[in-house]
Amino acid sequence: MNRSTGLARLPHALRAPAASRSNAVPAGAWWLWALGLATAASRTTNPLLLGLLVGVAGYVVAARRTDAPWARSYGAFVKLGLFVVGVRLVFSVLLGSSVPGTRLLFTLPEVPLPDWAQGVRVGGQVTAEQLVFALYDGAKLATLLICVGAANSLANPARLLKSLPGALYEAGVAVVVAMTFAPNMVADVLRLRTARRLRGRPTGGVAAVLQIGLPVLEGALERSVALAASMDARGYGRTAQVPPAVRHTTNALTLGGLLGVCAGTYGLLAAQGAVYGLPLLGAGLVAALAGLKLGGRRSVRTRYRPDRWGARAWLVAGSGVLVAAALIVAGSADPEALHPGVVPLSAPVLPLWPAAAVLAGLLPAAAAPVPPSASPVDPEEQP
Repeated sequence: MNRSTGLARLPHALRAPAASRSNAVPAGAWWLWALGLATAASRTTNPLLLGLLVGVAGYVVAARRTDAPWARSYGAFVKLGLFVVGVRLVFSVLLGSSVPGTRLLFTLPEVPLPDWAQGVRVGGQVTAEQLVFALYDGAKLATLLICVGAANSLANPARLLKSLPGALYEAGVAVVVAMTFAPNMVADVLRLRTARRLRGRPTGGVAAVLQIGLPVLEGALERSVALAASMDARGYGRTAQVPPAVRHTTNALTLGGLLGVCAGTYGLLAAQGAVYGLPLLGAGLVAALAGLKLGGRRSVRTRYRPDRWGARAWLVAGSGVLVAAALIVAGSADPEALHPGVVPLSAPVLPLWPAAAVLAGLLPAAAAPVPPSASPVDPEEQP
């Protein structure tokens, strides 16, 4: 039985519909899913779990990304992650590590340093334990970058900007422009390399990189100027008059709420702060949301066809939250499985139920609407 026959036999309610403007998953849901995977990656250094997280993110991106310019940036984030792992290994070899090791691999010439640089060395002995520790640490950071790249490939940044509260609209514009710079830059590089290849010019080497870099930076600057001009033409920046009491209350709630969130988060991460961390975090979130609600009165803007959070959007976001929660619980219940030791050096073991929880991150590949083969940018989705 082939795949099309199997899908045809599924009940209509279980099959993901074709994506359209009315049923597309909101950008916030994709970011919550990706941040959930990133949170899970931050709680472990087990390379098997990290590889599983990368595989889950990659499969969902391959199944649900469109042909929009921002959807082509995932490969660049994967390469950036591999580069980070390589840099981490090189630094460990050149600068040494505090991890004690007994399996000596080779010895580099050590550079003598003055007395004020005690504790720092350049060169010296390189052990297998320190390289494995550096590999685990680099893989953790690479997985975080790949999860962020998955969000950039799946979420429309213009729709994410439209979903922000009115009080955060100014900051959101800067964040969205920053997030769109890397995907659009990758698209420009691919376009220019294709044009050079068709003209019979080399696409590799230092000279080609220098010749491609200037048009890419020029295109990024032109897009920023065009975005600013379009926002100015649509009346961006107009604010409404609010009473001083409301303005002061907004500032107090927002600042107090953010301080409560920071203190609560620190309490949850600390070893002895779990008792007061959760109440502080909850109170801070409530105060911050109330401040954002009041602050939105100053922003005079409307939303054309706002995004709707349906059941599929909640499934996408909930799967990422589930993965993060499962890894947090697993880190408290069995920390050795999530952080395999390197002294003595031993092979990592895949913990079963945390791995099964990570597989829950595959739910968007079945729940999210199926994108069309070509997805041109809708002019109405521009900010």
